[in-house]
Amino acid sequence: MDSPAFISVIIPALDEEEAIANVLRDIPATVQQVIVVDNGSRDRTAEVARSLGALVVEEPRRGYGQACLTGIAQLQHPDIVVFLDGDYSDYPEELTALVQPIIAAEADMVIGSRTTGKREPGALLPQARFGNWLSTRLIRLLFGVSFTDLGPFRALRYDALKRLSMQDRDFGWTVEMQVKAARLGLRSTEIPVRYRRRIGTSKITGTLSGTLRAGHKILWTIFRYARYHEGD
Repeated sequence: MDSPAFISVIIPALDEEEAIANVLRDIPATVQQVIVVDNGSRDRTAEVARSLGALVVEEPRRGYGQACLTGIAQLQHPDIVVFLDGDYSDYPEELTALVQPIIAAEADMVIGSRTTGKREPGALLPQARFGNWLSTRLIRLLFGVSFTDLGPFRALRYDALKRLSMQDRDFGWTVEMQVKAARLGLRSTEIPVRYRRRIGTSKITGTLSGTLRAGHKILWTIFRYARYHEGD
């Protein structure tokens, strides 16, 4: 890119009052727009985010993907879009490294890999590690593209994101993005990122029902798009 990239960050958040301030304060100053999508919080998440200068968008319809889609609808044609969780498990300051392959015109999408980076003990639960292992191997087998993680900390060129025409409204969001990128031939890469124990309890892997529903949706999404891929 010939000029400094315009970077927008989308942060889906549900009851993250204790964490959201840390997340926002650690986002690099090079980011021009921060959108926090309040996905029906019952605490002061939205109030805290507004007090720190974020654009807060209310989305009462629950679902991780739904919150991301609502955030995308607020974008004003940035160069790069970064997705970042609001629980402070990722290190927002690593955003600079995350977007570098895009700025250097080496990639259209960059996944922050928690499995190849340094992890705090207990940060990535066993069910999440197994789910990543199984899902990424299925993607390699069915789509011919290698990933090590379905981590939520990721960056894309805005024009590439539009081409993906994302649809999933809950647990299949990240894997939908990766398999669609494979089908479209987008240049995808990963960089190692650090990962720590989140503040509060995970809404997905923190409960048995959440883990089962997420696992089912991820596998269903992979096989759904694999069927389309075979027909291309």
